[in-house]
Amino acid sequence: MSSQGSTPNKELLPQTVSKALPLTSSHPFWQRFSGRNRRKVGWWESAKAIFFVSWINSYLVFIPISWVSHFNEWGHGTTFAFCFLAIVPLQKLFDWGGEQMAMYLGKDLGDLVVVTLNNAVEATLAIILLFRCELKLLQSTITGVVLLHLLLIPGTAFFTGGARIWEQQLHPHRSQLNHTLLTVGVLALTIPAAFFAATDTNNNNGSKNATAITDKVRDDFLRISRGFAVILLVIYVGSRFYLHDPPGANNASTPRHDIPEEVLRREQELEEAEPEVNPWACLILLAITVALMGVTAVFLVDSIEFVRRRVDIEEEWFGIILLPIVSFSADATVAITFFIRQSLKAFFNDKPQRPESLAQARAIDMSIQFLLFWMPFVTLLGWWTNKPMTMLFDVFEVTLLVGACFLVNYVTADAKTNWAEGTILIAFYAMIGLSAWYYPGQNEVRIMDACTSIALALVEGVDDSH
Repeated sequence: MSSQGSTPNKELLPQTVSKALPLTSSHPFWQRFSGRNRRKVGWWESAKAIFFVSWINSYLVFIPISWVSHFNEWGHGTTFAFCFLAIVPLQKLFDWGGEQMAMYLGKDLGDLVVVTLNNAVEATLAIILLFRCELKLLQSTITGVVLLHLLLIPGTAFFTGGARIWEQQLHPHRSQLNHTLLTVGVLALTIPAAFFAATDTNNNNGSKNATAITDKVRDDFLRISRGFAVILLVIYVGSRFYLHDPPGANNASTPRHDIPEEVLRREQELEEAEPEVNPWACLILLAITVALMGVTAVFLVDSIEFVRRRVDIEEEWFGIILLPIVSFSADATVAITFFIRQSLKAFFNDKPQRPESLAQARAIDMSIQFLLFWMPFVTLLGWWTNKPMTMLFDVFEVTLLVGACFLVNYVTADAKTNWAEGTILIAFYAMIGLSAWYYPGQNEVRIMDACTSIALALVEGVDDSH
């Protein structure tokens, strides 16, 4: 079968052939992962690279201090401050380790690893809330994490990145697929909400009749949610396979004609870059970092709980706004520090750096992963641990997600962004925060999320702090 016309760049042809010849002896993935055609990095060199990766590593000293503060009960505020500082270097190691693994895994798998690691704190927080059976707060937090990654983070990135350039570009192929994935993830939450609203549980005056909410009704929603969870996981895994290896001859290695030049340049830089650690050292680093992050995140959640209990804050605002921002604050600190340093360099330098023409939209990928992977995973994990976690979310939360999905898809429809569109995303997030401050929550959903039987929840009432 002829491949003429399938490669726009002739320089790619000998490179493809040279890589294809030795594949009979071993799998191509293993060849890349083992560092074929790259400089071999020893264990000692890897250890030095990890230790000196950034000055932020000096904050690692706060990990044992935060643990001591938790166990010795130095106070919630003190423990929160130390846990916050401890998570900052761990998040930096996640980012750096993911970028290093991308050199061994390729761009697509590498991006998947980076996105997954960037979601590690929020995913850990969700699992903690599940095990504590704070299911209503868990649902609000899932909503808040998705909104944060859809609106505030990309909005800030578009605003700062587009401040010195007319417009920035997005990867058009990724953007088109992301629109569909994001939409189906949000629609998966609208169906249970519409189902619940349409059920015959209204009394004569039109209000929801709590006595019509039974264990059988909840069991039906649990079955629906678990089926949805499996379907969403299949969709997400299928989309990753499609991005990694599109159908057609050489499509995985052949650039599309509509890809921005900046994307091609970065992919070429990734091919030519030399890793600072060997893959096994990087895997060990990430495993240790995940363990440290998990324990520290538990202590962080314990310490932040005092805010909700001492201050009169609605649970909706606590879950939608505060917890997601706290979980992301460490990564935000690193990003803000980097932005300030780059701004100072540009201000004091006679030749300022060329503005980036490629928009930073990884946060949108993170929100899609949280909707299509982590939310279904937590739902199934609740099934395996006998926690009644459903996809029946508060109507207010579902409405927010639908609005955010519509706005983000509209902003990124042309695969271009600018600072004005970034401002719009930030403004919409501010509207959500203001509204959530006063929203008391949907009581029927809170009853459905009770870890006791529905009858007992109706008799005793649902304790928001259980």
